[in-house]
Amino acid sequence: MSGQWLVALTFIAYLALILAIGVYAYQRTKDASDYFLGGRSLPPAVAALSAGASDMSGWLLLGLPGAAYASGLSSAWIAIGLFSGIVLSWTTMARRLRIYTYALDDALTVPAYLHRRFNLEHPYLRTVCAIFILLFFLFYVASGLIAGGKLFETVFGWDYQWAVVIGAIAVISYTLFGGFLAVSWTDVFQGLLMSLALVIVPIMVISDEGGFGNAVHLMREQHPELMHWMTDNTGAALGVAAILSSLAWGLGYFGQPHILARFKALRHPDDMPVAATVAAVWSLAGFLGAMCVGLFGHLELAQTLPDGERIFMALVESLFHPLVAGILLAAILSAIMSTADSQLLVSSAALAEDLYHVWFGKKVTSESLVSVGRWAVVALSLIAVGVAMDPDSKVLDVVAYAWAGLGAAFGPTILISLYWSRMTGTGAIAGVLVGGITVVIWKQLSGGIFDIYELLPGFVLSAAAIVLVSALTHCPEEISTRHRQLLGQKQ
Repeated sequence: MSGQWLVALTFIAYLALILAIGVYAYQRTKDASDYFLGGRSLPPAVAALSAGASDMSGWLLLGLPGAAYASGLSSAWIAIGLFSGIVLSWTTMARRLRIYTYALDDALTVPAYLHRRFNLEHPYLRTVCAIFILLFFLFYVASGLIAGGKLFETVFGWDYQWAVVIGAIAVISYTLFGGFLAVSWTDVFQGLLMSLALVIVPIMVISDEGGFGNAVHLMREQHPELMHWMTDNTGAALGVAAILSSLAWGLGYFGQPHILARFKALRHPDDMPVAATVAAVWSLAGFLGAMCVGLFGHLELAQTLPDGERIFMALVESLFHPLVAGILLAAILSAIMSTADSQLLVSSAALAEDLYHVWFGKKVTSESLVSVGRWAVVALSLIAVGVAMDPDSKVLDVVAYAWAGLGAAFGPTILISLYWSRMTGTGAIAGVLVGGITVVIWKQLSGGIFDIYELLPGFVLSAAAIVLVSALTHCPEEISTRHRQLLGQKQ
């Protein structure tokens, strides 16, 4: 049997397994809370691995190794920022958000939480939030489909556009049926598979080069331009703006609805310390493995890759038997699907719960919300496929834009809402609008200060807008009192 057929059979077996999980979860999905949050029943390790897998996507196996391959050690500033963001978001937000969303009439989505947090009579905050979620998640889902297109094109030689369509069908299939339970439990399997791949591939590469010390020595001899933290691959010193832009990636964690959904779905608020520890260990191992793949990949391949984001795939195909290669390449499919499914689920929840439910009638049954959510998954996937059709797209670039938009629009708003009792609903609307719009406008500008990653100015200006507008508007006493009472439960 040819190597390509062995790889193909591995992929088919993998897809069959996760579809079986989806069917099992479908049988356990009874209402909207089950479909969108899994009935808030996730054990801490499941929540942590699911959050990590849904967060990292193809970015961890394609984007970060590609950045390390092209830019060297200087790309590690992004990983440092992200690791800091993971630890801080779990320790500052997870417990409070779990308690608050459950106390506020079991708020299933970020817009629903904010609406009930400020006891608003109008739907404008929920609507604005839902629109930004749909806008930026379209790009986020598209980035996963781009990664899938590159995977199938590289491994099987398929046409890129057809590869994108096939990847989209796979993601839709089990997101459509199983909902949050299917997504979360398959994310655990996918997260473990990603970890396995990011341990095995670097170990094989490093052992091939005579050990870690010798691999570092060879890199310094052959590619000295890639072995400096404070310079880029041309030897130019990294400026303060470049380092701040890389570290600012960590701010995005405070506003990613698909990650915040795992905080809300924790089995119990007291599970947070264990979940935070698992999340930190898993992500640190992943970042170190991805950096090693990108850096030491130069020593294994005779030719320079025109697209650095294909380095992981190239190493797997050159180092392993086709059967093992198929398993490791399925890890990329895992990464892509584990993020795209989560993002589709959050987007469908926003469409069903925060637009359809709010604008088309108060007496909507839980079953109809699940039905609308499933149709939304299909519609959003089709639009994302259209966005992903350009084969020259870079996974890292598309992810960066979506990450910035969600992080700036929601991060300051949610974080401040969990800590400041005098924050107002008008301040929340201002924060979401200023953060999201800043990212959209900043992205269109270039040169000078506008070279800073758009997440940083978006986050800062959003926080400033929240504080200023809240200070100028009135917070009803019952809202601030309720907030203090809930904070008292957290102590």
